[in-house]
Amino acid sequence: MADPRGFLKLGRKKASERPVAERVRHFHEFVEPPPPPALAEQASRCMDCGVPFCHQGCPLGNLVPEWNDLVWKGSLDLARARLLATNNFPEITGRVCPAPCEASCVLALEGEPVAIKDIERAIADTEDFAPVKAARRTGRRVAVVGSGPAGLAGAQELARRGHDVVVYERDAAAGGLLRYGIPDFKLEKGVIDRRVAQMEAEGVRFSCGVDAASPAIRSELRTYDAVLLAVGARRPRDLEVPGRALAGVHFAMDYLTQQNRRVAGEVVEGGVDARGKRVVVIGGGDTGSDCVGTAIRQGAARVTQLEIMPRPPDARREDNPWPEWPLVFRTSSSQEEGCDREFAVKTVEIVGAEGRVTGLSAVRVTLDGGRLVDVAGSAHVIEADLVLLAMGFTGPEASPLYAALGVDLDARGNVAVDGEGRTSAHNVYCAGDASRGQSLVVWAIADGRRAAHAIDRALGAAVRPLAVVGG
Repeated sequence: MADPRGFLKLGRKKASERPVAERVRHFHEFVEPPPPPALAEQASRCMDCGVPFCHQGCPLGNLVPEWNDLVWKGSLDLARARLLATNNFPEITGRVCPAPCEASCVLALEGEPVAIKDIERAIADTEDFAPVKAARRTGRRVAVVGSGPAGLAGAQELARRGHDVVVYERDAAAGGLLRYGIPDFKLEKGVIDRRVAQMEAEGVRFSCGVDAASPAIRSELRTYDAVLLAVGARRPRDLEVPGRALAGVHFAMDYLTQQNRRVAGEVVEGGVDARGKRVVVIGGGDTGSDCVGTAIRQGAARVTQLEIMPRPPDARREDNPWPEWPLVFRTSSSQEEGCDREFAVKTVEIVGAEGRVTGLSAVRVTLDGGRLVDVAGSAHVIEADLVLLAMGFTGPEASPLYAALGVDLDARGNVAVDGEGRTSAHNVYCAGDASRGQSLVVWAIADGRRAAHAIDRALGAAVRPLAVVGG
């Protein structure tokens, strides 16, 4: 255990961030990692609970009390080993995860959980990314379709168990929405590049710019001993209102992807730019917040974010007890940078002139018996030159790949799987949002690991020494 009285002597202290006026001028990360003494102090607040609810809160079951204790003692190498034992990509979750572990920390009962996410990131950033190579090869071949967090986690676990792994990715580089959906100010892409380079050194082969749904690749997939589908849930929820087809209305992910490509140095012809525009983001979640931060950095004249649900309470309601995820009001770093937030607003129509959007016709709504009801006399117009639809995703994109592999879909259009990621097709597995539905990066990593271990067992290679670091 860390300091037995640490939680009594010290309060919660998060990593600091660069000033708003400075950080909105660039697309680099702006969180400043705590110095080692401050990190050790925060780790000392961990109570090493008899029942560590942080394990339950984290889909990966991260050994939080163990590495908190090791950080407090200054044993970062051992802390990193315990962290990597359950999480393939802590350098990513330490940046983009909403930290359900903190919400379930016992100290969260007093609103002062340990700053677990900051500690995780600090530990992860000490890694040298030396390859962990399998002691011997199995000769078994596994194809992974998709290189988001689920696909990458599954591929790494399989390679470290001696299998020959090929990752098929239709985009130009590996990472999925980690690379093309999350802005660089939250996750700089060099973080992904370091991990991909490590995986290549471990034997994973990446085949990028390849559509696995094409007839040639569908045929090629049948030659593998197993296939892991990790294609994500990239079908966006649309806004079915009059005026949807007006110029200047775009899906959030299209907008974010274009900007990430610009930051990467690509030339984006005819892309969407918020400079000088009145921007309205429809959707109050993380993707919407990412659009807000991106639009501000592009020089938008004004940014408004709309959420159809009422404003959440400042504190937990009685029907939302700890250690459940707290359904409370939050302000993201992007929202702090300057946007107008409106709750309980429903878009009725997108209005325009000469084929371009000029605004939204909206009404206010209220919850009545679990249903959203329009408020009489609340109709109003919100001026807009650019509207970004960030209302979530409805499932994986339609693809002939599923039928070609003999994979069944569930009622929601997701790939149907059992508890270990098995699909209806022999030796075809699925992990991440494609089977779970839109979710968190940490869940995708957990699903990828679980499916990889099931594949390993199915291929008859479960009992085997894993590896030699750097070997």
